[in-house]
This record gives sequence, C-alpha cells and structure tokens, in this order.
Amino acid sequence: MKRPIMQDVFFLSRPSVRATAKDRNVTKDLLDTLQANADRCVGMAANMIGVSKRIIVFHDGRHDIVMYNPVIIAKKEPYTAEEGCLSLTGTRTTTRYQQITVAYQDGQLRQQREDFSGFVAQIIQHECDHLEGIII
Repeated sequence: MKRPIMQDVFFLSRPSVRATAKDRNVTKDLLDTLQANADRCVGMAANMIGVSKRIIVFHDGRHDIVMYNPVIIAKKEPYTAEEGCLSLTGTRTTTRYQQITVAYQDGQLRQQREDFSGFVAQIIQHECDHLEGIII
C-alpha cells in the first residue's frame, strides 16, 4: 500500500529501532511507496512512511533492494554531494563516500555484508542517515 511521506522533522530526527521478522509487512508498503514516487525518488527508509524501524529500500538501476538493520561498517573516498529528500523541501550539502561496506539482513533476514560504490552507495548512505535520525 502506498503510504504518505512523513514530513514531521521531530519524528524524522529520532533514531529508528531494530527491525524483526514481525516488521516484514512494512517492506511491502515501502516498496509500493517507492514505486509510486519513482519519478523523484530512488530510495526510502521506513521512517519516511511513519514507521520507526531500521528498514531501507532502494532501486539499484535494475532491482529494488531491501535491507533490514543496515550498518555502514567501512567508507572510503569522501566527496561533497547535494541531495534532496521527499521528506524535506529543497536540497542540502553533505559529505558522502564513493565506496562503502554495509552489514545488513536481506529479505529473509539472513546476515549479509556487501560493498557498494558510486550512486548506489550514496543512496544507501542517505537512507542510513534517516535511520539514525540525521536529516539531510
């Protein structure tokens, strides 16, 4: 189900809590909402639809990817990026990293560790900031 985009900065600034198997229903709503906003959005965190759980979804250019409880465990090659967000008006400047390593659980809640680079790495960093309550 497509959900409205959360714009309450107080809610968005709170860190999200660990997701469990009981939160799988949130994933469908996140994916539906991402697809409904595909013309202006490539990733979403659960708090963007009003659910304070550590779940992100994003489009990697070919597939929609789901990550439960992602944590960036390594980052290399900082650069400055200008980013917008569905939850906020305008754009903001932030530091991102060209290469990252992420530990997360996949859709079956199996532990994964994967390297990402370029624009996909930037998307993941933005969504992980949401999970930490960092507003960009």
